[in-house]
Amino acid sequence: MPHISALIGFALVSLGLALTPGPNMIYLISRSITQGSAAGIVSLGGVALGFVFYMLCAAFGITALLLAVPYAYDALRFAGCAYLLWMAWQAIKPNGRSPFEVKKLAADSPRKLFAMGFVTNLLNPKIAMLYLALLPQFIDPASGSVLVQSLVLGAIQIAISVSCNAAIALSAGAIALFLSTRPTWMQAQRYLMGTVLAGLAMRMAFEARRA
Repeated sequence: MPHISALIGFALVSLGLALTPGPNMIYLISRSITQGSAAGIVSLGGVALGFVFYMLCAAFGITALLLAVPYAYDALRFAGCAYLLWMAWQAIKPNGRSPFEVKKLAADSPRKLFAMGFVTNLLNPKIAMLYLALLPQFIDPASGSVLVQSLVLGAIQIAISVSCNAAIALSAGAIALFLSTRPTWMQAQRYLMGTVLAGLAMRMAFEARRA
């Protein structure tokens, strides 16, 4: 088992990352508003499965192989970039809407919501890099099995991320109500979100591959 200091330190880092806006958070907020908090929670289940996937990859060394193979890494990186650009266009296109704006959409089935949440998280090479770069810093081989320590730390990250995102998804309606009475804020938020997403996509596209 990791030392208590490692557990606390990793938990604090994970909390900071969970509170940083990103594709997962934006998708969950959008789903919660357009189809209800229950849909947001189902989508969050898919996002959580994506974290589990990357945690297991990191724990068993598969992530290192993924990042060591240029074409595999680049395929994932550019797929994530394209997805971010698509989300940015949805925000800033003519007659586009803010993800916080309540709108009528065809209700997706729980299975599709879960799958979309999973894909949203999976198409983000930052998650793979996070586990590859962050986990080793909190692992001490002298404290026991490296595999067990990796799984414990990964479970902490998932628990914190899921808890934070669940709270955000459940409160998305209140955020939407606040913005709905302030149309200028709504428009500004929409363009700000589109700009941020496009910037993240460009940074991801041109970022040098890390070994």
